[in-house]
Amino acid sequence: MTRVFILAGEPSGDKLGGALMAGLKQLRPGISFEGIGGPEMMAEGLQSRFDMSELSVMGLAEILPKYRHLKRRIAETAQAVLRMQPDVLITIDSPDFSLRVAKQVKAASAIRTVHYVAPTVWAWRPGRAAKMARWIDHVLALFPFEPPLMQAHGMECDFVGHPVVAEDVATRAEADAFRAARGIANAPMLLVLPGSRRGEVARLGDRFGQVIKKIRSRIPDVRIVLPAAAPVADQVRAMVKTWPGEIQVLDPRDEDFKSEKRAAFRAADVALAASGTVSLELAAVGTPMVIAYDMSWLSRQIIGRMLLVDTVTLVNLVSETREVPEFVGDRCQPGPIADAIEKVLADPRAQEAAMAVTMQRLGLGGEAPGLRAAKAVLARM
Repeated sequence: MTRVFILAGEPSGDKLGGALMAGLKQLRPGISFEGIGGPEMMAEGLQSRFDMSELSVMGLAEILPKYRHLKRRIAETAQAVLRMQPDVLITIDSPDFSLRVAKQVKAASAIRTVHYVAPTVWAWRPGRAAKMARWIDHVLALFPFEPPLMQAHGMECDFVGHPVVAEDVATRAEADAFRAARGIANAPMLLVLPGSRRGEVARLGDRFGQVIKKIRSRIPDVRIVLPAAAPVADQVRAMVKTWPGEIQVLDPRDEDFKSEKRAAFRAADVALAASGTVSLELAAVGTPMVIAYDMSWLSRQIIGRMLLVDTVTLVNLVSETREVPEFVGDRCQPGPIADAIEKVLADPRAQEAAMAVTMQRLGLGGEAPGLRAAKAVLARM
């Protein structure tokens, strides 16, 4: 019987882990799991050794107060792996925790290690791949251009598809129903997505408000819809009170929020979004976008010098085009952003083609990423 130790440290990893576990169970009936995960992995039969939320910390200021506790959890987890002697240890994202566990396991055993989600060495800090190769045998990659970057350092690597291709998307009928219910009908609809972290919402809020003011002056009948992320819902509601005109905020605490958000993504004519995986969610429903993002002055200086790519928008990177306009750092200015939104709204065809290429390259229409990942793990064991 195949035995797997699997761990994830945050909700996105838990989702990947749940789909991977489902795939492994389908391919290898009787497989057993131990490890750490959240509700998605627990639904597939995992009994988490401790609450995954203990590991969901980000940034130096958040990590330092919990450093001793995290260090203890890393040691406890590595010892649990060594006691189990599984056929494979699968770590999912959360490198600060996952790779430290793998390092301790490899130092004391020959247990096979698989890491799910390749580090973004194509964007910055390429040395991470060489460091990771000391402890990781096999990488499961979300993007088709990542395997050669991992293989160059001696790791096996398979592109298994991005989870966005398996997400539920709204139908055209659901999008039309959303427009009707919200009084939008055939008016132009702008979807605004200012991020999910308090800092980024605070930095972008005033500029997004100025963009909307400019757009309203040029397109008086435009309708604005903003699906708020749960961690910043109250902050967003307070912020939009300073913006011009009516802003329809979708509140994550509402019972039908998930279906409304899906419908809004499909119903929009164009989106103004903070940088991140949201560009892939928009591409999945064919909604063209303009990306805008800013960070602290110090982060601008450091990251600006470290970046290895000329775009941070995933649609641009995967499609190998630069069709999605982006305004990052000191270029994040209301005037040019508003101009770009107006231009995309007038002619979205080039961006629609880039989005279609992106989804095809990420695995749309093929096997579900969780099943592909499971096949890759078993094939190389």
